[in-house]
Amino acid sequence: MLKHEVVVVGAGLAGQRAALAAREAGRDVAIVSKLHPLRSHSGAAQGGINAALGAEDSVDTHIYDTVKGSDYLGDQDAIEFFCREAGPTVVEMEHFGTVFSRSPDGSLARRAFGGAGFPRTIYAADRTGLALLQGLWERLGIEQFTLYNEWDLMRLVVRDGRVQGLVVFDRIHGIFEEIAAKSVVLATGPAGRIYGRTTNAHTCTGDGIAVAYDAGAFVKDMEFVQFHPTALLESSILITEGARGEGGILKNATGERFMTRYAPHVLELASRDVVSRAIVTEVAEGRGFSGPYGGYVHLELMHLGREKIESRLQEICDFSRHFAGIDPVREPIPVYPAQHYMMGGIGTNIRGATNLAGVFAAGEAACVSIHGANRLGGNSLLETLVFGQQAGKAAAEYAAGAPATQLRAADLEAVETPLRAWSSRPDGEDPARLRTEMQQTMERYAGIYRNEADLFEGLKRIRALRARFERIRVVDASKVYNLNLTDAVEVGHMLELAEIIFVGAYARTESRGAHARTDFPKRDDAKWMRHTMAEKGPEGPRLSYTPVAFTRWEPKERVY
Repeated sequence: MLKHEVVVVGAGLAGQRAALAAREAGRDVAIVSKLHPLRSHSGAAQGGINAALGAEDSVDTHIYDTVKGSDYLGDQDAIEFFCREAGPTVVEMEHFGTVFSRSPDGSLARRAFGGAGFPRTIYAADRTGLALLQGLWERLGIEQFTLYNEWDLMRLVVRDGRVQGLVVFDRIHGIFEEIAAKSVVLATGPAGRIYGRTTNAHTCTGDGIAVAYDAGAFVKDMEFVQFHPTALLESSILITEGARGEGGILKNATGERFMTRYAPHVLELASRDVVSRAIVTEVAEGRGFSGPYGGYVHLELMHLGREKIESRLQEICDFSRHFAGIDPVREPIPVYPAQHYMMGGIGTNIRGATNLAGVFAAGEAACVSIHGANRLGGNSLLETLVFGQQAGKAAAEYAAGAPATQLRAADLEAVETPLRAWSSRPDGEDPARLRTEMQQTMERYAGIYRNEADLFEGLKRIRALRARFERIRVVDASKVYNLNLTDAVEVGHMLELAEIIFVGAYARTESRGAHARTDFPKRDDAKWMRHTMAEKGPEGPRLSYTPVAFTRWEPKERVY
């Protein structure tokens, strides 16, 4: 059995920042990651990171924009802390070696992003996440840590009122391992692969959220699922909001700049939920283009000129040319919304602490909540760093005073036994088929627009899939890189989270941010100014509710 004081699960920006903070506090730190840290999904973030820097902008404006963008469901105490940490965090990352784009005067370049009252998004062309990830990785100094690379999280062991450690799977050798830990930080990222059309990588399967839920953690606000307005039509590859921030415009099949109807003051730079609904409405009402991959609209960049497009949107040029055969310098890009981000996650406080002693979470796996019902672009990269650091510090403090932990043979057996049954069945359910049916169900019944009948039907189908999952079969008997086995585990995690999304969405009888109910089209502050908390019960998720934290801003109509 392996032992460490602090174990961080996930090696993207949140996980690396947590590990660095815990190591700086003097703790013995290990990192568990299902893929190499520099291949983490943080590296796919394109557009930028928000911070109110310079005399023209203000932290208060950033706070207000984030509160408004959240459709007033974000906790304002957490948002204020978050925005005040933004400037120092960006400066720190520059000192760590992140190479940001510069203005002609040498200052940090900034671009406009949706829902922001000022262009405060600092960027590195359109590869900001990768630039931050490389800078942090170099600062981390991996010789100071134990890295368990290509290991999958299987179980979080909580006993005697506190965490005891983890059970993990070593993909390379095909063996299960126990890691005793005084504290654990879950930074495993998103769960976007629950949906078929998503900008998320194939590794984004919600492992940390599901494993924490199984261990008794509260999962918060999972009904709020963000769709990014502009994903490349066929592949769902992200076309950064920075493209619109640089001046890109959206047009329908009649050549109309249709955002004048939905957000007349800010047009394409309305918040993501507003722009996504506008595109879906245009297509549904017959004003979109049609093609073999469904309806879509055009994102036009041509008027910006070759130099600006190719210098500031290098990756978008590459993606459009290689994956769609489109040259954005000369042609419009076909786009349609795709699932992009989960506002919900493991419920935490500002320090990353969950309701389980010794268990902390950060990044997209966590829900503080700063994003509420809708996240503003540019706030997610900042979130990983600000709350990754907080979670790492808190985990180190907890570990310093925690008694020794101990795992038992039964903890390992509880994971191995059912998985052995999966491999010994002569027949059973194919995990790939279950995954496809789950993704189709989410797309059809829990998309951008929702209603009671669809949510009820979708929940019924997901529960039927969960019942079929009990008969899952793994046909690959090999030990080394048994992806049939790890795929099956991931499908189980995603089905569990899909059920939580449906239960929470069915119960929330209002429209707020990314949760748009056609049968309840108005926001209901009297009843629903509260967070959804899901706890695992014998019959499925048990819901309870907690109030939203207010400081200075009372809810009002959200217009752009």
